[in-house]
Amino acid sequence: MAFWDGLFPRRTAQFESGNSATNSIVLSKRNATVSLNKQGALSGNLRVNLSWRMRTSDIGGRSRQSGRLLRPLKLFQPDVVQAHTQGMVNVDLDLGCMYELTDGTKGVVQPLGNLIGDLNAAPYIRLSGDDRFGAPSGETVYVNLDKRDEIKRLLFFVYIYDQTPAFDRTHAKVTLYPGNGPRIEIELDERAPQARSCAVFTVENVKGELIVRREVKFVYGFQSELDRMYGFGMQWGRGYKTRA
Repeated sequence: MAFWDGLFPRRTAQFESGNSATNSIVLSKRNATVSLNKQGALSGNLRVNLSWRMRTSDIGGRSRQSGRLLRPLKLFQPDVVQAHTQGMVNVDLDLGCMYELTDGTKGVVQPLGNLIGDLNAAPYIRLSGDDRFGAPSGETVYVNLDKRDEIKRLLFFVYIYDQTPAFDRTHAKVTLYPGNGPRIEIELDERAPQARSCAVFTVENVKGELIVRREVKFVYGFQSELDRMYGFGMQWGRGYKTRA
């Protein structure tokens, strides 16, 4: 992000074909798709990372802003924002992936129910762990692209586990890190205060070409509602986590 972006409101995100300055592709409403084939990213593991932090307006409130007006040089100092601070909002964002393989197998990889998947056997998707406090490393799901011919489609989604809806109070971003080529960034920048889940992006195997499509569609329910929206046709029950 450029220095001036921190002082002035950002313009509508545009599609960037990785460059030396950002080395990233930003998917927006206007430019919502990218081909992993054309990026040369068809081998190794695709790393998908969810990270978030609380909005500064929920932390310092007016006192922070007034302090900056009295001390204008504070504008040039970045905010220190830690999403895991318990005194703020008790929010637990989880990253999950619904999948459909070419043999018809369907399922989900997610922290809920400890469905962590498998990278070297079906579904060739694995969750690295469950971050409950917004640590800088976030949550990560790996996809084995060496098995891409076995994958028909994927739906990556984010949901709030058993807490007050807070998508409008977080800066959440999902970043794809292919084995080759630039990273791909998708920001959950549309405010949906009461939403509990968000379909972030899909990966579809179209005649051997892996197409990533930005979705960023918020819903007020959970996985079953996302399933109905995208037609996976799975059955869902109430799930729980063990205590941290």
